[in-house]
Amino acid sequence: MHHHQVQREHALPGGGVASSTPSFQSILAVTDLTARGNRAVERAALLAAEHGALLKLVYAPADLAPLAHAEAATALAGLARAMASRFDVLVKQVAGRGGGLAQIVDEARYVDLVVLSHERDRSPAAFFTGQPVERLLRQLRCPVLVTRLDTRLRYSRILVAVDFTPASRELVSLAHGLDPDAALELFHALNTMHESKLRYAEVSEHAIKTYRHDSMRQARERLFSLTDSSSARRNRVLSAIGRGDPARQATVQQQHARAELLVVGKRRAHPLADFLFGSVAQRVLCWATGDVLVVPADRRADTPSLVISRKLQDVR
Repeated sequence: MHHHQVQREHALPGGGVASSTPSFQSILAVTDLTARGNRAVERAALLAAEHGALLKLVYAPADLAPLAHAEAATALAGLARAMASRFDVLVKQVAGRGGGLAQIVDEARYVDLVVLSHERDRSPAAFFTGQPVERLLRQLRCPVLVTRLDTRLRYSRILVAVDFTPASRELVSLAHGLDPDAALELFHALNTMHESKLRYAEVSEHAIKTYRHDSMRQARERLFSLTDSSSARRNRVLSAIGRGDPARQATVQQQHARAELLVVGKRRAHPLADFLFGSVAQRVLCWATGDVLVVPADRRADTPSLVISRKLQDVR
């Protein structure tokens, strides 16, 4: 596995915030009421305070099974009061129906962000059906923040893994919108498979070096294009280029950059394909040491009818 890092710092023209910067008006926090689960709630409450968002709390067992907890409603109500008092935010407790995964998917239709802790299920069933967060990601069309770190302060550095598809601009914009004051770094991993094919075809070393140089130059230009088009409050954005598996290199770079949050996109795929090969997002969740924000490629865009439905749902 190769990791050749090239880092650049880019000045952003203007430094103003564009009107297209995403806003978070409603956040759903999922907790199993353990200390780890409640740390995810604290992160969600901190973000809700920063964005002036409504915070919704829902109870779900760690495996997202449709089971009711006899004391869950009482404990969740106490947690809601504590978050409202500590972070000065509006908190709504979602009535428990014991729906597990199905209930979370239903509630997520009306929010801009779902937050939950990273809890690994080591049961035989999880091997075939996927980890709880993986099953959730297959069905949601809003960003999902998976927390690992203790919640003390806001994110100071955010790493965004980009692949130069049109969705990459959305990832950069979302990272800016999540915390405009955090230092931002964009990362791209060059695919080394093409170089391996050239070697297999016995292409000259000079031609391979030329190909590698051109790939690096194109990646730099595309990274600059992404930073040039972004609308951050800050004036500079870092960028870095690695070589090798995108998921592995992104998690290595997260540690190198000491970024508390790694932002990745997820394309919709058949569950069998995810099971056999594992998406980049899935592998990042396995290897990351910090928090991970997973953004679906077909992320839902609000429509007027959806906004109205959300507001009606929020006041129930």
